[in-house]
Amino acid sequence: MCLISHKYQNLAQELMTKYSYISFHKPFGVLSQFTSEGGHPSLEGFSLPKGVYAAGRLDRDSEGLLILSNDGPFIKQLLDPKFAHPRTYYVQVEGDPKKDDLKRLSEGPVIRGYKTKKCSVKRMLHEPELEMRIPPVRFRQSIPTTWLELTLTEGKNRQVRRMAAAIGFPTLRLVRVSIGKLPLGDLPQGSWQEVERGDILQR
Repeated sequence: MCLISHKYQNLAQELMTKYSYISFHKPFGVLSQFTSEGGHPSLEGFSLPKGVYAAGRLDRDSEGLLILSNDGPFIKQLLDPKFAHPRTYYVQVEGDPKKDDLKRLSEGPVIRGYKTKKCSVKRMLHEPELEMRIPPVRFRQSIPTTWLELTLTEGKNRQVRRMAAAIGFPTLRLVRVSIGKLPLGDLPQGSWQEVERGDILQR
């Protein structure tokens, strides 16, 4: 009887828990955690709801969509590679990659001894409409830059940058614009909004 009672107490507690799902536009230079390191700002300064934490990471020198939640099973599902949830990035690279370069990128280059999974890559015909990065990207006037749209179904550490570097094109700016079904949209840098679980993943 005690075991049964304890089981139903746990179930009732789960039902009473209000899960939060947050879409946050992480600015350049901000850590994807609530504690500062090395003098870099963290999520602490953005008045995010209590109890949420980042579902995965977005590197300090990358920008864009970061999802936060207090729903542990949801975060586990979002990050589990077997579910292959897509993540789309706008990537500004130094140089002018050709068709063969993009084919190598889409087929999955080897980074640090690991062959990355195939991904979707396309050259963007126009520069995306993004807020200015602070500080601005530093260009070399003698070298052109190119914007790519890249969709992955895995999320290794600094994977997009390392994939681009593996085919010979360093990344200048990296912005994540969607995770699962959820787009970044026109959410301003440093702003957040509550969303529904179903806005991110299929039920």
